[in-house]
Amino acid sequence: MEQSEKKRRLLIIAVALGFILNPLNTTMISVAFSRLQDDFGLSFADISWLISTYYLASAIGQPVLGKLSDMFGRKRMFILGLLLVTASSMLAPLSPGFHWLLAFRFVQAIGTSAVFPSGMSMIRSVVTENQARALGILSVFSSTSAAFGPSIGGFLIHYGDWPAIFLINFPVILVSLILAVKVMPADTQQPVNMKIDSWGIVQFSLLVLVWLLFLLSVSSGGQWWLLGAGMALGYLFYRFELRQPQPFIDVHFLKSNPHVTLIYIQNILVNIVFYSITFGIPMYLQTARHFDTQETGLSMLFLSGFAVVITPLAARWLDAKGSRYPLFVGTLTVILGMLLLMTVQDGSGLTWFFVALSFLGMSTGLNNLGLQTVLYSFVSMEETGIASGLLMTSRYIGTIFSSSLLGNVFGTEIASKELHSMALICAVIGGLMLILTVRLHRVKREAPSFFR
Repeated sequence: MEQSEKKRRLLIIAVALGFILNPLNTTMISVAFSRLQDDFGLSFADISWLISTYYLASAIGQPVLGKLSDMFGRKRMFILGLLLVTASSMLAPLSPGFHWLLAFRFVQAIGTSAVFPSGMSMIRSVVTENQARALGILSVFSSTSAAFGPSIGGFLIHYGDWPAIFLINFPVILVSLILAVKVMPADTQQPVNMKIDSWGIVQFSLLVLVWLLFLLSVSSGGQWWLLGAGMALGYLFYRFELRQPQPFIDVHFLKSNPHVTLIYIQNILVNIVFYSITFGIPMYLQTARHFDTQETGLSMLFLSGFAVVITPLAARWLDAKGSRYPLFVGTLTVILGMLLLMTVQDGSGLTWFFVALSFLGMSTGLNNLGLQTVLYSFVSMEETGIASGLLMTSRYIGTIFSSSLLGNVFGTEIASKELHSMALICAVIGGLMLILTVRLHRVKREAPSFFR
């Protein structure tokens, strides 16, 4: 019994280490933008492709690789993902040009996208007791590594320039790979009946691109024909996916699980706010306050530190009392943190600024773990791979849209006035999150064992 418990703990650690690769690599680069612009002679528009391609690859990769892990083996897919991240992390620092760097980042995104759904499915099938605590550990590694990314990136770039943000992956991959080989359960043979929805992937990519271009055009008056095109493409994509036996986005699953669909929408909003802060604050500190990369990294510890502290406490809270109050508190701290950011002025001290980051760190731990736990209470064991892939896809949709928010707000100037605009928009988004939380918990009678 003791040996079995030890093996479960090592399994959680193996999966958790794999999980951090995606959020860590999506956020460490936020402090590297100025160095990359210097080395490759890039404009800000060029740099935005480095962000968007990674997120789009992740959004596409998550649901597809979730299905592949269910079909061909979760352990195999987890290890394959780690090997792809290893190869891309070795080659990215050697990039002879920006397009090579884009290509290696794309491979890295595919590799990290293979790790999440396969790892989550293994945890769901092996850890059957105190599952919220296991999810809490994963959330600590995943969400706080995203929060720690700018801090880690700031230190690495200060002492080793931008290639160091790729080399830091190797010790994480090595430990995760060794544990995966030793403790992950062997894959069982599954009947293979898989068809990739290629046209669905193309339509989804075009749909996201059109909406992104429209949102980026809002600050200059808006190209409203793009809005019409986006709505039309959305409808056509929905109708197309309804007819597919194995769709890229399982709209049948979403249509038959309206509460799950609301959770994904709320997750999109959570990540618009989180990544607006994660990318926007370092830009503000370096441009408006003239912080160097190390000082910026230290400042972002207010965000990541409180996320680390609150997540294990939130896991115990969820186990003991259910999700209702953690999610309410999580949405309220988003609104409060944003209101505090609106008090920051160019010449004012940074005390309230750091207090606001602390509140936003708390909201990260509460919202991420709360939404994960609620999601898995609505889906069956067999649907874990699909649900996990869609959860991460919703995260990356939120991340992509956060870049459009920052492009509109910080497009011409980065100062306290623009910071206030970003905070106001995010506070409104926090209000929408609160409405969705209230709506979600009206269904508690349908799941009395979980909602208390």
